[in-house]
Amino acid sequence: MDVYEAIRKRRSIRAYANRPITDATMCKLRQVLRFAPSACNYQPWYFIFVTDSGLRRKIGELCNGQLFVSDAPVIVVACGYPEHAYKRMGGYGNSVDMDLAIAVDHLTLAATAEGLGTCWIGAFDEQNIKKLMNIPEKVKVVTLIPIGYPADEGMIRPVDESLRKPETEIFGRDSFGHPLG
Repeated sequence: MDVYEAIRKRRSIRAYANRPITDATMCKLRQVLRFAPSACNYQPWYFIFVTDSGLRRKIGELCNGQLFVSDAPVIVVACGYPEHAYKRMGGYGNSVDMDLAIAVDHLTLAATAEGLGTCWIGAFDEQNIKKLMNIPEKVKVVTLIPIGYPADEGMIRPVDESLRKPETEIFGRDSFGHPLG
């Protein structure tokens, strides 16, 4: 699957098959994260691959009722080091959220290309996730990503174009509100 097809097929999967992911596939996904770009190449991140079923269950319980998270055979806990991130980001303070978003987006697209489903999880109890995973206080848990084969393979299909905003609403040329025309 090429990158354009992966982009069209990537969607949030909330039901996973009871099927393991091969070590070879997991190695590919780790390499995608390892080679992702970051501001000034600071790479202010640490990724925990959670495979233990007991830990996955506990993480699922800390995701504001999103218990499907624990059904995935792998949960990636994407952590960032704010003090190691690029600092001159205008009003953002530092690049840690942006850097992790770029890396995790690479991960979700690569997973899609491998026939796997993912879901960005932003609603979780960060403090208790940190306690559970022994994450230092100064490290930020940016997102959690369950990864697994979809319960229904038909879940990975191209996004319905009619559900997307038209280009005239989201693109401009040379200034805000000036149509591409």
